[in-house]
Amino acid sequence: MPNFTVTRRGLLTTAAASLLPPTVHAQARGPAASFVLIGDWGRAGAEKQREVGVQMGRTAEAIGSQFVISVGDNFYEDGVTGLADPQWRDSFEAIYSAPSLQTPWYVILGNHDYRGDIQAQLDYSNRSMRWRLPARYFSRSERLGDGTTIEFFYIDTSPFVAEYRGTKVRIDDQDTTAQLKWLDTALGTSTAKWKIVIGHHPIYTVIGGKRNTRELIAQIEPLLQKHQVRIYINGHDHNLQYLQRNNIHYITNGAGSEVYEPGPAKPGQFASGHHGFMTANLSADRFQFSLIDDGGSALYTGEVLA
Repeated sequence: MPNFTVTRRGLLTTAAASLLPPTVHAQARGPAASFVLIGDWGRAGAEKQREVGVQMGRTAEAIGSQFVISVGDNFYEDGVTGLADPQWRDSFEAIYSAPSLQTPWYVILGNHDYRGDIQAQLDYSNRSMRWRLPARYFSRSERLGDGTTIEFFYIDTSPFVAEYRGTKVRIDDQDTTAQLKWLDTALGTSTAKWKIVIGHHPIYTVIGGKRNTRELIAQIEPLLQKHQVRIYINGHDHNLQYLQRNNIHYITNGAGSEVYEPGPAKPGQFASGHHGFMTANLSADRFQFSLIDDGGSALYTGEVLA
C-alpha cells in the first residue's frame, strides 16, 4: 500500500460510449514519466487562461513533459458547436501554443462540454496531432523504460450526476451501468503497478457537503477501494485541492481559468483559489506531484510511494 509524504515549496525548481472503450498503449523513453495536467480552462484566454497557459508551457519545458491530461470542462460555457467552432482556435490552439505543449493531450469531458457537441470533441481527435479523446471513457497504458507499467483510466463522470438529468447538460442517453461494468473489469484485469483514475467531478473535496459528489461516492469510490486505486485526479471545482480519505489520494486540478476561493483546509489537506495547473512525475517507486500557480510557484508538493 503506498505511503504519502507532503512538503510545501515556494518556487518550482528550474522553472456514444462503447462497452469496450479503447486502451491506448505508449512507451516512455526513460525510467520516469513527467507530464502536466489542467482542468476547467476554455475561455478564449479570459480569466487568466492565457497566463496559465504561458506558465504551463514554461513549466512543461522545464520538467520535460511528455504529455498533457485535461480533466474536463474544455470549453465554456456551452462546449463547442462543431468542428468549425472558433473555440478550437481561440481557446485551445492559440492558448497552448508553446512547443513543450505540442505533445499528446489526453482529454475527458466535463459537464459544460455536455452542453455542446460531444461528437465534435471526439472527432477533433482525427484532425489534431495532439487532441486524444477516442471515446467518452477509455484507458491508456504506458510502459516506462525500466518495464514498469502505468495505466490511466479516463472516466466520464457527468452522466452519474442526477441533477443534470433533463437539463441542458445532455447526459440522459448515457449508460452509466455499462461504464461501471467496464471500469470494474478494466481495473480488475489490469496488471499495471500504478492505476490512476481521472474524472471530471470530485468524489470528495476539502469543502465537503454539497461539493462532494454523492453519486460518485456511492458508485465509483467502491471500485477504487475494491481494486486498490490510490490516486484520483479531477477538476470541476475551480481551485486546487488535496486530501486523503480511506487510503485514496484525491487531487482537484480545476484552476485553468475562472477560480473561486475554497476557504481554509483542514490539517493534512490543502486548498487554494489561485489560478494554476498540476505537474506529475511517475516512476516505478513514486508518484510526485505539484500544484503550480500562474506565476510558476509550487503551492503544494507531495508524493505517493509504492
